[in-house]
Amino acid sequence: MSEKVPRISPDKAIKAIKKLGFKLVRQSGSHQVYLNDAGIRVVIPYHSNKPLHPKIIKTMLRDLNLTIEEFKKLY
Repeated sequence: MSEKVPRISPDKAIKAIKKLGFKLVRQSGSHQVYLNDAGIRVVIPYHSNKPLHPKIIKTMLRDLNLTIEEFKKLY
């Protein structure tokens, strides 16, 4: 059985992807767009008082090619 996707704040997600070399390239409304040197893009909806939806985290993990455990170690 697969591990349950954690409910985390946008701040924790941003902290984790910055450790992977992502930089904020632009913001459109409440969505922050991060890009790394390889050209991989990650979009994080930033609502400071709301945790990210598990579907958003799953999409991030798929795009970053990370497991849940690897992602947890980053934040």
